[in-house]
Amino acid sequence: MVIFLSYKTDRGQLLNLTAVKKAAKLSFMETRAPQKRRLETRQKLIDAAQGIVAERGFAGLRVEDVVARAQVAKGTFFSHFEDKDRLMALLIGQELERILAEIAAGPPPSTIDAFATKLAPLMDYMAQDRVVFDVVLRFSGAAAIETTELISLNFLHQVELFATWIRGLQGTVVRTDVDPMLLAEGVHAFVIQAMALKFCALHNTNQTHERLNPYLEPWLAPPKTAQ
Repeated sequence: MVIFLSYKTDRGQLLNLTAVKKAAKLSFMETRAPQKRRLETRQKLIDAAQGIVAERGFAGLRVEDVVARAQVAKGTFFSHFEDKDRLMALLIGQELERILAEIAAGPPPSTIDAFATKLAPLMDYMAQDRVVFDVVLRFSGAAAIETTELISLNFLHQVELFATWIRGLQGTVVRTDVDPMLLAEGVHAFVIQAMALKFCALHNTNQTHERLNPYLEPWLAPPKTAQ
């Protein structure tokens, strides 16, 4: 048996709940359609930007070229991204996550020197040029400007991975008198320092990851008196 319920509104009219449910369902479907189109448009902008970066690098990325390739209006771009830097931060953050996942999937370093070698792909990407390095710093939270972007989350993932590696080496080649997370945060700070030195004329003759090694040994190795 099917029961149809009706209620009187404040105007004394009968309100059929079945009709209300149908109207609500139609409203929900109408809402989903614009959301789907918006997501599709956003992805078109991202795909267009990725194509331009692959051809010209991040330094050659311009909003005008992105909207032209995506075939959308310039105003549409700014309804999705506050500015070009935020689009770049998204692209860079996605790539950092991909690179870090590949590193994490491989074997962990077995020595302190192997840390830098393992991190070479990540460091080379972040320090590929001044444009990318600048975006990485500004959207990592390190400069206290943006702390909720994908890059800042990736920095947290980096520290967590470093801590996991350190725990596996403590008691052998890594000191045990300091908390692994604190040691990992120090390693991450040295990673940033080593990349920054690339843009200094006095230090840019070495590979990025090679500049990291001199910091890691005194930071991670057991104190001499404890050996």
